[in-house]
Amino acid sequence: EMDKIIIIIIMIIDLLDLDPVPQTPVFDMGTDTRTEGDAVTLTVTPVGLQERRGSNVSLTLDMCTPGCTEPYGYGAQLSPRDQSAQEYLRQGTHVLTPAMLHKRAMDDQALQAEFYETPMNFVDPKEYNYPGLVRKNRYKTILPNTHSRVILKSQDEDDFLTTYINANYLKGYGGQECSYIATQGPTVNTVGDFWRMVWQERSPIIVMITNLEEKNEKCAEYWPEDTVTHEGIEITVVTVTQEDDYSLRVFTLKFGDEERSLRQYWYTSWPDQKTPDKAPPLLELVKEVERAREEAPPSSGPIIVHCSAGIGRTGCFIATSILCKQLRTEGVVDILRTTCQLRLDRGGMIQTCEQYQFVHHVLSLFEKQLSHTAEE
Repeated sequence: EMDKIIIIIIMIIDLLDLDPVPQTPVFDMGTDTRTEGDAVTLTVTPVGLQERRGSNVSLTLDMCTPGCTEPYGYGAQLSPRDQSAQEYLRQGTHVLTPAMLHKRAMDDQALQAEFYETPMNFVDPKEYNYPGLVRKNRYKTILPNTHSRVILKSQDEDDFLTTYINANYLKGYGGQECSYIATQGPTVNTVGDFWRMVWQERSPIIVMITNLEEKNEKCAEYWPEDTVTHEGIEITVVTVTQEDDYSLRVFTLKFGDEERSLRQYWYTSWPDQKTPDKAPPLLELVKEVERAREEAPPSSGPIIVHCSAGIGRTGCFIATSILCKQLRTEGVVDILRTTCQLRLDRGGMIQTCEQYQFVHHVLSLFEKQLSHTAEE
């Protein structure tokens, strides 16, 4: 009964929303500089339509989401608010030609309006009502969207905890399934699960975009100095190379009779709470990782990308990779479309307005490099 009353009240508020929506909403500009991670720190000051479009404000308002574990299909009903957020994310698009891209990258106001209009699509924590799960999540409000979560194979399929990892499959360029896995920085409790995932998914590459500590712990050091065994998987460091903006570790993984190679790119020049001053290092990393993917065995699985929460910097990296391919292939980019697609599969991808602007800057730089090469 209570749920019905709340729905009716929300609908009445919707109908009575007489405030004209300002063209350029007024935002609490303090939001972008807060620490990445806990969605509690991510709330924006709601303006007009924004909170109804599925920003995380809707998590606190929307008490009518059924506690279902499969929100797509299986007879689950989405509340009107969740439905409009889903529709927006499925349809959002803004194709940019090179000239439009360069202009747009400089238009902070337009990018702010677009960013705050786009639903975050965070998971309602009620969808994960399992005892003991708290120990498996770094941030209690950043959870994997259920339909695309990575499910760990387990001896006991009925024991939800043994199948759970805070990670989602993400589509790549052209909607290619399972191109990437976005996940949280492993915690002391989840290092074993992380390596189970690396092996299960046949991942050839890990991209790590966080320091181990930035004011507080952002990620556990999940790899060894030389060798270690987790969950029966023997992990050995073969080489460590220090580049300007990242270090590259090459590992050998052994499980049973099988042996595989794995590369970890640890990108350290992304300061906490800010986007990098320089787009070039991130762009170089994106190119380097794509080259490594092309050289990996054909049987390889998704590239695993993580920061601390697995949505902010992780979202920037994956979006940039996809969009560089789009620009090379089609000569245009659709940054909004890519952001929407990523958020359908993992809520909160590209976490702050600053990061959204930064992705535009990186793509603008990449386009200039492309056209410069073409002229030569």
